[in-house]
Amino acid sequence: MNPNVHVKIVEDTLSENVTQLLQQLNPSIAVEIIKKRQAEMFQYPNYICFGLYIDHKLIGITCAWIMTRIYCGKQIEIDNVILDDKHQSKGYGNILLDFIENWAKENQCETIELNTYVQNSRSHKFYFLKNYNILGFHFQKKLNK
Repeated sequence: MNPNVHVKIVEDTLSENVTQLLQQLNPSIAVEIIKKRQAEMFQYPNYICFGLYIDHKLIGITCAWIMTRIYCGKQIEIDNVILDDKHQSKGYGNILLDFIENWAKENQCETIELNTYVQNSRSHKFYFLKNYNILGFHFQKKLNK
């Protein structure tokens, strides 16, 4: 493992590097739409972005909502966990999630939650190994404009 690996909160959340990583996870969404949604999401004060860096080069991100819910208390819900394709399966995902777990504890979060696509079985195995449990189903209804 490279000793120059570190995780920190991303300050420039609208950078091309962040957009490119979001595009890797969401290839069917046009870049213009991703950029528009990025700009909207990062206006919320409870939405932050963690970046995983090797030698100061961004290779992974996950964003997170901080909220309180009745059933679980204060939580961090991680969103868009992405590692650049060239850096997957090398232990970097563990570094990123371990950092977030420690950050969550330091910020008095009681739980961590996330959604993952049903067809992404590699991620399911990863989250099970990290002691995440499936709580339910995530439903969605598309609304007409």
